Amino acid sequence: MSKKKKKLTKSNDKVISGVLGGVAEYFDWDKTITRLVAAVLCVFPGHIFGGILAYLIASVVMPEADDDDRHRDDDDEVIEGEFKEK
Repeated sequence: MSKKKKKLTKSNDKVISGVLGGVAEYFDWDKTITRLVAAVLCVFPGHIFGGILAYLIASVVMPEADDDDRHRDDDDEVIEGEFKEK
């Protein structure tokens, strides 16, 4: 059995560039909570410029997710079956 190694990539579920979504997928965290915590940590201590700069650097450095590496949340609905025209 080979275990697939996790890679830190941008998320396909993007709000701006997919950086925080990719971090949340890598650590199996909730994407919304991750984005909110990052926003609060950027604004609260007063380091808005530093937070934006770090985000921009990460958006340039992090690779895009491959099509076969798409992450699916457990609560996504998958419809399977044969569809016939009436």
